[in-house]
Amino acid sequence: MTYHSPVLLKESIEGLNLKPDGVYVDVTFGGGGHSKEILKFLKNGMLYSFDQDHDALSNKISSDNFKMIRANFRFLKNFLKLEGVDRVDGVLADLGVSSYQFDTAERGFSLRFDAELDMRMNINSSLNAKEIINTYSEEKLADMFFKYGDITQSRKLANKIINARSEKHISTTNELIFVVESLSPIKKRNQFLARVFQAIRIEVNDEINALKEMLNSATKLLNPGGRIVVISYHSLEDKIVKNLFKKGNTDGIIEKDFFGNISKIFNQINKNVIIPNLDERELNKRATSAKMRIAEKISYVK
Repeated sequence: MTYHSPVLLKESIEGLNLKPDGVYVDVTFGGGGHSKEILKFLKNGMLYSFDQDHDALSNKISSDNFKMIRANFRFLKNFLKLEGVDRVDGVLADLGVSSYQFDTAERGFSLRFDAELDMRMNINSSLNAKEIINTYSEEKLADMFFKYGDITQSRKLANKIINARSEKHISTTNELIFVVESLSPIKKRNQFLARVFQAIRIEVNDEINALKEMLNSATKLLNPGGRIVVISYHSLEDKIVKNLFKKGNTDGIIEKDFFGNISKIFNQINKNVIIPNLDERELNKRATSAKMRIAEKISYVK
């Protein structure tokens, strides 16, 4: 399978501060680009990689230092426990959808192809885009588009879908585009439709809750001095990561100890987000919106 080039590869590997005998996790294996690079630095160490997409299995790496786990990264702690692992030295997460998934028409992720509304990262999941578009209430649709797509006309958008589906089931990407595109600004059609599709995809895959669960598990699993590197592609993801690194929890709630000191779990390695350079952005379109944050777990936190 042809997957995307790994985004911010050099920066993410440096950010992990790899030890030859360390235990690491790549929670978003995809094409295996980041995993292959991590393995170059390991001698007696071990790398566990997660991916819920069946197609990613074709990129599996043959190495005694590598174990592929086919599961959603939200179950990170449980599956590592099955492997006898309760502590790790680093976690890497390259979030979002791979180029391969976008380029595979039948997956229904892309605006470029007319395909069945699907958008499942795990093809065995029961909920797909078609069900959401044709069964969600107007209020639920509006909330989804506003929260996950940052669409200000979310209620008008939801109403259009409700009216259209009352006459005919909306089954394909082109049918959905035909229903909603009149609400887009003339010069920003593609950006508007991309946000519509993004919102649906996040809902289909429960991406925000999964991300929070993974980050909470990673926080508990990391050894003191262990690093976590996260590459995100939209502001909602980045805000959750920033909250954890700065305030110690994914909801951004400041917690204080008995003496009124702010409870701190991580030291941020990069105070500002790291973005791909111009050359990488030109070579890899997926890198255009990428933002990377790196943090190190503080030694005195259990």
